[in-house]
Amino acid sequence: MRIKRALEKKRLMDVLQLKSSPYLPTLQNAGAFQDICTISIQKLMKEAELHAASDLPVLITGESGTGKELLAGAIHKASLRAKLPFVAINMASMSETLFEAEFFGHTKGAFTGAERERSGYLESAHKGTLFLDEIGSLPTSLQAKLLRFLQEGEFMKVGSSKPMKVDIRLIAATNQDLDRLMAKGLFRKDLF
Repeated sequence: MRIKRALEKKRLMDVLQLKSSPYLPTLQNAGAFQDICTISIQKLMKEAELHAASDLPVLITGESGTGKELLAGAIHKASLRAKLPFVAINMASMSETLFEAEFFGHTKGAFTGAERERSGYLESAHKGTLFLDEIGSLPTSLQAKLLRFLQEGEFMKVGSSKPMKVDIRLIAATNQDLDRLMAKGLFRKDLF
């Protein structure tokens, strides 16, 4: 089923890219699609515009496959940080053992195999937007490390004793019920 959808999408993209396509004049009228946007989608778009205008953290919730990352990207593109990096991380795939090195970066020689200094996700997102997808999947031990950064606005690379400050806009998303996870002790209340 996924392969079929991917092939259909590829064919549609090919058609849209053809300058001589008979469909092109019809598709250039973007207003034609406004009538099919539900009230819920229109409300969501207005909320997204409001969030784009502020620099406050945003939490996007919704079922898998509903476009949470697309919405996060749209908020970033409509924000004052639009021309700056948008760094997306899937927290569900984040290994506990590699979290600090990946998230905060590391110095040369910080551990076996660290042959050169490496920027982490935070440094890569400096001045831009950091999107943490599936934040509800992050183990509580790693939530504490993330919370410390969010509270202090600084972090240390693995192997360094020098704190680094970064300026990021945070957007997080989850398909899980964070209230339920908090009740079970699986998600920190102070991170929510």
